[in-house]
Amino acid sequence: MTATEHALPRAAAAAGASARQLDPNNLGDHLDRLYRAAWALCGSREDAEDLVQDTYARVLQKPRMLRSEEDLGYLLRVLRNTYFSRLRAAARRPRPDPLPDELDRLEDRSATAPEAALATSELYTLIAELPDPFREALVAVDVVGLSYREAARALRVREATVTTRLYRARQRLAHALRDGQGPASAGAPSG
Repeated sequence: MTATEHALPRAAAAAGASARQLDPNNLGDHLDRLYRAAWALCGSREDAEDLVQDTYARVLQKPRMLRSEEDLGYLLRVLRNTYFSRLRAAARRPRPDPLPDELDRLEDRSATAPEAALATSELYTLIAELPDPFREALVAVDVVGLSYREAARALRVREATVTTRLYRARQRLAHALRDGQGPASAGAPSG
């Protein structure tokens, strides 16, 4: 005999002759009432379904001794206790704050937008049309991200030369983009 089987006769003797074991086969008779009570407690149908399932799971874990003939009253108490246990457990868990609405308007830089891809393609075409010294300085500093000193070492020129070439390359790109004349205008010297 298990400890539960030993405890059942003692519990029945202590409660008197009116104590009886909850019959798991009759639990389905109370499903509709428990569901309506759970819905009233929770406020949502989905949470009510979960609560009724948790209640039945608790009741069916081990044999239950009842002092009265009323199964529904006992089940409603278990339902209520389960509900408040869930609320206490939820209160102990950290709640994430909802994200502000402004974040919905931020651009997703990892997504490939057709307009951005086209603009990038046009920009790289303009860079390719620049004269070699300007293009090399622009690529070293703006595309690769080298400092002026590192770019000067890589290109084997003075740092002031890199600065001048970078300025002129940016000016040509800006004029070509502003005028909207396309890639051919980037190679032409500005007046």
